Amino acid sequence: MAKESVQRMTRALREFRIRGVASNLLFLENVINHADFTAGTVTTRFIDTTPELLEFAKRRDRGSKLLGFVADVTVNGNPEMAGRKMPDLPFPKPVLPRVDLSTPIPRGTRDSLKELGAKKFAQWMLDSKPVLMTDTTLRDAHQSLFATRMRTADMLPIAPFYARQLSQLFSLECWGGATFDVAMRFLKEDPWQRLSQLRERVPNIALQMLLRGANGVGYTSYPDNVVQFFVKQAAVAGVDLFRVFDALNWVRNMRVSIDAVLESGALCEGAICYTGDLFDPARSKYDLKYYVGIAKELQQAGVHILAIKDMAGICRPRAVAALVKALKEETGLPVHFHTHDTSGIAAASVLAAVEAGCDAVDGALDAMSGLTAQPNLSAMAAALEGTERDPGLSQHALHQASTYFEGVRRFYAPFESDIRAGTADVYRHEMPGGQYTNLREQARGLGLEHRWTEVSQAYADVNQLFGDIVKVTPTSKVVGDMALMMVANDLTPAQVANPAHEVAFPESVVALFKGELGFPPDGFPQDLSRKVLKGEPPAAYRPGDHLPSVDLEATRRTAAQAGGMPIDEMDDRQLASALMYPKVASEFHQHRQKHGDVSVLPTPTFFYGMKSGDEVALEIEAGKTLLVSLQTIQETEGVAKVQFEMNGQSRMTSVARAGVTASAQRETAEPGNPLHVGAPMPGAIVTVPVVAGQQVQAGATLLSLEAMKMETHMTAEREGIIERVLVKPGDRVQAKELLIVWRA
Repeated sequence: MAKESVQRMTRALREFRIRGVASNLLFLENVINHADFTAGTVTTRFIDTTPELLEFAKRRDRGSKLLGFVADVTVNGNPEMAGRKMPDLPFPKPVLPRVDLSTPIPRGTRDSLKELGAKKFAQWMLDSKPVLMTDTTLRDAHQSLFATRMRTADMLPIAPFYARQLSQLFSLECWGGATFDVAMRFLKEDPWQRLSQLRERVPNIALQMLLRGANGVGYTSYPDNVVQFFVKQAAVAGVDLFRVFDALNWVRNMRVSIDAVLESGALCEGAICYTGDLFDPARSKYDLKYYVGIAKELQQAGVHILAIKDMAGICRPRAVAALVKALKEETGLPVHFHTHDTSGIAAASVLAAVEAGCDAVDGALDAMSGLTAQPNLSAMAAALEGTERDPGLSQHALHQASTYFEGVRRFYAPFESDIRAGTADVYRHEMPGGQYTNLREQARGLGLEHRWTEVSQAYADVNQLFGDIVKVTPTSKVVGDMALMMVANDLTPAQVANPAHEVAFPESVVALFKGELGFPPDGFPQDLSRKVLKGEPPAAYRPGDHLPSVDLEATRRTAAQAGGMPIDEMDDRQLASALMYPKVASEFHQHRQKHGDVSVLPTPTFFYGMKSGDEVALEIEAGKTLLVSLQTIQETEGVAKVQFEMNGQSRMTSVARAGVTASAQRETAEPGNPLHVGAPMPGAIVTVPVVAGQQVQAGATLLSLEAMKMETHMTAEREGIIERVLVKPGDRVQAKELLIVWRA
């Protein structure tokens, strides 16, 4: 009885909100929860002899932090929605299929992997008559369809259904690639938390991630010990299958990741990136011999599985059939085929691969398939039904899961690209499906969305300028950066190639030609390399060999300080995030310190806020739910007072209404004027290391501009004195605006 009374008193105290000596409440909580008080043995000297009553645990105050975020989004909008067309609200609730959580979880591929070990599991794949199917809905499908914006809140409800009704799946691709930085950068979520939560709910099916070789889950090369540390954390956190690739198909640059995966005991899938056309004599560098040679190198490196990674969806049925047969004959390893449906006929390629003996294939649920995503998994399973390669998946269960995602996809309508049907144009520009929506997103952010046709043509042109390279993250991003820059500045391929025509190349292009992402087998075009690097290009080298090991503990301390975190909260997983994305990780932690864990918010609330009368339930931890309703919004001299009710208690939050200030119109740089330095791209945020009157040497950095993950450094072409600086750090500029004037 005493225990129940204490629980009631504690709850009553926590419902109070007072101003002034707020510690009184914490003190009273300590008193009534003390063992002596509960036992009824206290005396009048209880407070004097019990100093711990005055030791107060820091309140997390999660409810107040979340209300502050919701209020800000409601009043000022989510920054992610700036410039987007708002959907019709409210959304119908997604239909979640029923699943009996009390039923035992069936055996799945993860159980087999743990029992057999990686090598024997690979042999099991070879011996399996039914084709194995991977569902990409939780990663590459949404990355390709709506710029990687799917939130964890929309993945977790369906996860127990996967475990119980779709246990015959080979794997769930749910992590890595662009999902890692987008989670922190745009969704304000912890990618490690997502992985752990999915692992807990799907303990039986193998979880798969995409790893960019020496680039980890980033867009640059990292020291070897950083990649090794990251892979170790990912394996411990729940990744069973690592699909490892290199953006230029350079196996030497994949070895550090492959070795780390093998050491972890997880399955290592070495990916061969497909480009060109196997049967096009005009592009003979990408012939069957080329791909078989890479496969043999991967086999020697010890991979368990070979993947054909057709990131643009250009591997036609005849090509994939020949490739699958050759790879299996030459290596004896199981083969896993991944493609995109941008052309509209990718399912034909998948079925051709299956007929040729492919062991595993990728697809996405109906509602998340097609266009730039993977072909329809359910349709392909139905096509194989009744054959010896029937994957054994329930069409009813697949339909139920798809119906759920049909509702979920509505939440993300503003992030969808304008593509409405498959297009054979992909065979021209060869743009990866996963990059298509991301590049359109960048174009939108830079004000170039209406010139998309020019951007896609520029993408094809840049590929040829760069020597017809393999295009997959991060090299595909470099090609995209250059294409956007060319369109923004009305540059032609001839001007870019002309040594006499000055071009401010994006920083990612400079890094590519320096070899920071590795080297293609035939190298980069020498003349363009000299122009980009302003000197002789380097001999081929592995970037990791030139990068010193990182002091992990020193980085832990620095990252904790930058993120405003206690050092003991910077665990190994958070350290891995900081090693990959120092700035993004610190900004994410600062956001979480201010607003709490916003991943618990329903997606419509996170993106679109609330309206008067709306009510949402927020489960901030297992068994603890906050019931929040928005009552009223009052305006007072630029401040909005948002009245909520949380668990029956009134709560007021004040939000400064964001003002719209028009930036002063800057002058336009005169074309051909050597004294003028203009902005090379629109929508960029400027960093200015120089000041008026400063003497500057040739080659010194004048400006740094960053927009939509693209960074450009503008360097001095001459020695001289700065006459005027027309921008200040943090300013957002438009293309061709005058930024700096040299002294004549």
